[in-house]
Amino acid sequence: MSRIGKRPISIPQKVTIEISGQDVAVKGPKGELARTLPPEVEVLQEGETILVNRRSDSRPARQRHGLCRTLVANMVEGVSQGFQKRLEIQGVGYRAQVQGRNLVLNVGYSNPVQIEPPEGIQVSVEGNTNVIVAGINKELVGNMAAKIRAVRPPEPYKGKGIRYSGEVVRRKAGKAGKK
Repeated sequence: MSRIGKRPISIPQKVTIEISGQDVAVKGPKGELARTLPPEVEVLQEGETILVNRRSDSRPARQRHGLCRTLVANMVEGVSQGFQKRLEIQGVGYRAQVQGRNLVLNVGYSNPVQIEPPEGIQVSVEGNTNVIVAGINKELVGNMAAKIRAVRPPEPYKGKGIRYSGEVVRRKAGKAGKK
């Protein structure tokens, strides 16, 4: 039995869940999310908790059990609290700013890079070098943060680039000088 899959999901106050077959819809103070789960698992609501059970012991059912429980738990957490990823920009002259909904990055290229966030994702900048990606869908928040980081990933020699907050970049020694 999946250790993650058998854990119940507690439903916070102000969050409502509608389960119809394989469709799960979650509404909360931050918004609403819906997802269709695979037929190998079933979702049951018992009072203030949700249980995700597998229908059989087949290999696909065992593989999807913990995944589906985590997806439903992330939906519940997203509509109640939301998700946030922080990125840091390091480098001389590197900076970010928000123009309208778009994020504009000046990170050493000849032209600034514009990134348009998808619906439901908010991007904000603190102090020109800290970017905050927020939203209720954990998957979209992570994908948006990865796209921003991919514009200029941190390089190992000087450490310049865009990195996640708290990310450790292994540094390399440069070329040895003339003797």
